[in-house]
Amino acid sequence: MGERLIIDNRTGLSMVEIMPLVVGVLEKGRKSNNGKQYCYAVVYTLQDKSKIHVSSYFNKKSDRLTLIREPEEK
Repeated sequence: MGERLIIDNRTGLSMVEIMPLVVGVLEKGRKSNNGKQYCYAVVYTLQDKSKIHVSSYFNKKSDRLTLIREPEEK
């Protein structure tokens, strides 16, 4: 069985826009949970100064990356 990755995009950005962020996490490698999963949390700052949080979850048969946009300060 091959690898499986679930991308849960909750940012409002398109998949094309978030894909470089996903690739960035994957390129960092499996750093968390004793090398079993991708980094628990990575924060990216976009050109418009908004922040995107990428959280990693490890399941039996897949990895899941959840992306959320940090709320803007008022």
